[in-house]
Amino acid sequence: MVKQTIQIFARVKPTKNQTAEYFVDCEEQGGSLEFVVPRDLADGVINNKRENYKFRFQNVFDQTANQEEIFEAIAKPVADNVLAGYNGTIFAYGQTGSGKTFTITGGAEHYNDRGIIPRTLSYLYQHFSKDSSMIYTTHISYLEIYNETGYDLLNPQHEASRLEDLPKVTIMEDPDQNIHLKNLSLQQSANEEEALDLLFLGDTNRMIAETPMNQASTRSHCIFTIHLCSKELGSAMVRCSKLHLVDLAGSERVGKTGVGGQILTEAKYINLSLHYLEQVIIALSEKNRSHIPYRNSMMTSVLRDSLGGNCMTTMIAAVSVERRNTGESISTCRFAQRVAFIKNDALLNEELDPALLIVRLKKEIQSLKEELALVTGEQRSDKLTQEEIQQLEEQIDVYLEEPDSEVTLNLGPDMRKIHFCFSLLKHDYRYQTNLGILKVPERRHFGHELI
Repeated sequence: MVKQTIQIFARVKPTKNQTAEYFVDCEEQGGSLEFVVPRDLADGVINNKRENYKFRFQNVFDQTANQEEIFEAIAKPVADNVLAGYNGTIFAYGQTGSGKTFTITGGAEHYNDRGIIPRTLSYLYQHFSKDSSMIYTTHISYLEIYNETGYDLLNPQHEASRLEDLPKVTIMEDPDQNIHLKNLSLQQSANEEEALDLLFLGDTNRMIAETPMNQASTRSHCIFTIHLCSKELGSAMVRCSKLHLVDLAGSERVGKTGVGGQILTEAKYINLSLHYLEQVIIALSEKNRSHIPYRNSMMTSVLRDSLGGNCMTTMIAAVSVERRNTGESISTCRFAQRVAFIKNDALLNEELDPALLIVRLKKEIQSLKEELALVTGEQRSDKLTQEEIQQLEEQIDVYLEEPDSEVTLNLGPDMRKIHFCFSLLKHDYRYQTNLGILKVPERRHFGHELI
């Protein structure tokens, strides 16, 4: 078991607009992001409002950071842990238009704009091709949570049907409190190209709308999951891990954006689910808290393992430093500080290969049946086949020719074979005795033993 707090990173979105006063300080032991908010003179001469807001992170990436740097520093270590058999999660959090989708999925204009998901897929499949000592199997699922309802983005009917007509993904919980998602398909991908095709299909089906804050605002939470199973050649143990790559919908202040209609409804659901996420974070960061409200929303239920469970989790705080967004950026950083207090207990997901386990259990059942038959006297009535007789004759020849007196003749609990071998040995003994090759040995008594 690996005990680890959730790792938090901050990424500042590039902008050409006027920015607030902020400072990024990167050190070996971590980084910090500081906002300076001058006091408003309209509030009066006596004003105790804070001017400086400083937040600590594992690292802070300023506006000049590129996608490759983000992957190497944030996603690659998580991918390595998943290859080792641990569950992993990377989720981006921030206001709408702060660069979450660009960080997780990437941009479509340039190849270098690829985000964490395509780069992680490329990294994993390159690793598979280089490692010939392991057998890897990957499956992919893509879940969209829109207005607190789950949909399968990889459903082939998604593009042709209305969203309301699609089968809804529902949550089921087993007695061990493990979450299972009904109607969410798992698509096997044999190579990087197939995996990227699935990503493209899912992204095509996502709910996107134009808002005053963002021309292409994602209106839903999306969870792209890579399910990975690996096994060494000839080994009976298999490791099954999963990697959640989560693009959360952006929080937005309805009064500030001035939206209405369907977009307003979407904003309410988004803000409510993010509120429930914050409640879970607060509950987990409090000591001696017995109840964690995971069930309040679908998103927190799905990410239950990622938040205080069996997972190595990383959060990316997407920050906009434009002056009009300073308040939301400070709120995002405060949220990240609370997340950093959460401790996860990551377990190595290793178990006996189910297929091999079934074979082993079948052999054990057959052996027990034979032993039971031997004890109860219920023997098989069918005759030995010619092939079985030939094998027994060969076994006896090997047994008789072996000079080692400790060697045994292992026939199992099958009385047919035992009777046949005794009959054959008796026949050979009489035959050789009649020819004078063997003499009947004298029997000597030592106590109660007959030798």
